[in-house]
Amino acid sequence: MARIYLRFPQGRAKALTLSYDDGVEQDMRLVEILDSYGLKGTFNLNSGLYAPEGTVYPSGQIHRRMTKKQVLRTFLGSGHEVACHSLTHPYLDKLPPAMAAREIIKDRENLERQFGTIVRGMAYPYGTYSDSVVEMLKSCGIVYARTVESTNSFRIPTDWLRLNPTCHHDSPELMALAEKFAGGEASRDPWLFYLWGHSYEFEANGNWHVIEEFARHTGSRDDIWYATNIEIYDYIDDYNRLQFSVEGNRAQNPTARTLWFEMDGRLFDIAPGQTMEIS
Repeated sequence: MARIYLRFPQGRAKALTLSYDDGVEQDMRLVEILDSYGLKGTFNLNSGLYAPEGTVYPSGQIHRRMTKKQVLRTFLGSGHEVACHSLTHPYLDKLPPAMAAREIIKDRENLERQFGTIVRGMAYPYGTYSDSVVEMLKSCGIVYARTVESTNSFRIPTDWLRLNPTCHHDSPELMALAEKFAGGEASRDPWLFYLWGHSYEFEANGNWHVIEEFARHTGSRDDIWYATNIEIYDYIDDYNRLQFSVEGNRAQNPTARTLWFEMDGRLFDIAPGQTMEIS
């Protein structure tokens, strides 16, 4: 019986992504750390809560939102993704449907105008959501939404609008998971390490060394695909469109990207629009 497993670009069996919320000044330092080790992440922004230009925060304030110009300088052309976090960071599950939808649509509209891109992802403010909020996101064009419910695993998501991360960076299991991920082998199903948090927490807790150690341990490796949230979503979505013959001796790629899969221990790549005979 044929066994077919998803593989990431260049046949990799492991992928790593990060997700950080609120658009705070500490994101600037975090981006520098990620770039140093080749990691990529998604930054979830509240476009209705940017600090006024010229804001000077009082000494000791930890949660310091960036201005619109700072956000643009930090993320435009950075290779990292910007995504929604709602306009004003409410509890979406406590709002009437129309108000909740406005929080997402207006945030998405603002970010798309600011960055000249198409925004399709988000993280739930406060991590709260409901079935009705999930349904609302579909009509707003959101394809994935991150929760705060850790799995402590590397499973590929199946419900992208209830996207559970591997863990928060303050998890006591963080480095044990990092060591397992970096040193282990995903011989069957592929692995995804999904780390989340708020970068101001590193300053609040005096533990910038945590993300630096994590990045040093998991970064700059040939066997890991470093990607943003939307890049991983889009790749897996395209992979799920692959077509296979009943006998498993033919595959067709109807998408616009090269896709990789492993079948009975053999690695294959299939070009856009290609029909491949598998002997």
